[in-house]
Amino acid sequence: MAKPDNRADNEVHLQQHIDHTLGNLREAESYLDEHADEIGADEKQIIEAKNERRKQSVSKFVAEKKDESCE
Repeated sequence: MAKPDNRADNEVHLQQHIDHTLGNLREAESYLDEHADEIGADEKQIIEAKNERRKQSVSKFVAEKKDESCE
């Protein structure tokens, strides 16, 4: 038998995802600021691409959280 869909804490979990993702984004930006002249172009490009995906994820998490708060 399937568990009932308990969405009571979805907003809390979404906020945790947002906070964690933003923390990773800031940490990567800080790393780039501190080590930009020491890392290769490939590594820099990889980090920047990850940060773009992180920004997209945060936008989606925020939209989903907004949807959850309306239900």
